[in-house]
Amino acid sequence: MADSDYYDILGVDKSASADDIKRAFRKKAMEYHPDRNPGDKEAEQKFKQINEAYEILKDDQKRAAYDRYGKAAFEGGMGGGNPFGAGFGFSAEDLSDVFSNIFSDFMGGGRGGSAYENRRGSDLNYSLSITLEEAFNGIEKEIKIKTTEQCEVCHGYGTADGKEAPVCETCHGRGKIRRQQGGFFVFETVCPTCQGQGRVVKEKCKDCRGLGVRQVEKTIKVKIPSGIEDNVRMRVAGEGEAGLRGGAKGDLYVYVSIKEHKLYERQGANLYTAVPIGMACAALGGTVKIPSIDGKELDVKIEAGTQTGAQIRIKGEGMPTIGGKRGDLFVMVKVETPTHLSLKQKELLEEFRALDKTDSCQPETKTFFNKIKDLFN
Repeated sequence: MADSDYYDILGVDKSASADDIKRAFRKKAMEYHPDRNPGDKEAEQKFKQINEAYEILKDDQKRAAYDRYGKAAFEGGMGGGNPFGAGFGFSAEDLSDVFSNIFSDFMGGGRGGSAYENRRGSDLNYSLSITLEEAFNGIEKEIKIKTTEQCEVCHGYGTADGKEAPVCETCHGRGKIRRQQGGFFVFETVCPTCQGQGRVVKEKCKDCRGLGVRQVEKTIKVKIPSGIEDNVRMRVAGEGEAGLRGGAKGDLYVYVSIKEHKLYERQGANLYTAVPIGMACAALGGTVKIPSIDGKELDVKIEAGTQTGAQIRIKGEGMPTIGGKRGDLFVMVKVETPTHLSLKQKELLEEFRALDKTDSCQPETKTFFNKIKDLFN
């Protein structure tokens, strides 16, 4: 241990910040903790080194002295003597203070605080699926959730008389006790008398069986705003599970997904659809009627000579946005080749083909075959 550099022990550079040193200490301490390595002498020795290194490097003055003089600053080896006093070392109480910050969250609070305190209730999640029309208009949905509410009989205390339970005599309300291991380390563990609660319920409430809360099924109204996007999480404050011992309620998080639409595909505030039209309509022009997302009928104008894949933009017929404006609707045209022709239809098409020997009304076709001729030549 004497030859080990404190920075090397924690695995950090000399330029490491205080937060870097703290994170490295926690990681190393958890790895070599005696409770995780029972009977491992090497791990126990490593754990002592880690605590010794952190005790020096976490303090700015001690760290500065170590950077200048090394370990001699704490061993009385300097000409001016130990600047931190003779006999500097570690007591079991010191190590408990150093290590307690790692386990304070696990134990339910900081040192000296009572475990029997108000606790916020847990949050709840709910998945809600709506239609594209409902997303367009906005809607109020009623949903049923299973949650907890504070017991009205015991007022959340879990006691038969509805009063606050007496403080645990073993841990004096802290919910944890200290124990010494190996003559050197002091650790904190959950109080076996109150199971970490800090108070002892001697006679439980019959209505909630001492839990302080009871299971219920509630119907909640959730307002879905107009224009909501797909896969959005909405927060409904105070509709989660009840808190313990009068603590605040948790929140309800509603995950909204939008069902696939038969006609429209959504991209942001814009809507997209594909509309098949006949060959004659594409050639001569015309009008196609389709339903809009808000339920009215739209006239889509087809220009004469429209090709398949052409996209027609209809402004202001998309989804609403937060600013009150609406996106656009994009209609992609698909020209359909007729099948199952009657004899008369075939005769008319043959006549059309005979009249178009020069391909004058189909310029792309003419251009394409001219390129092929050039390749053959």
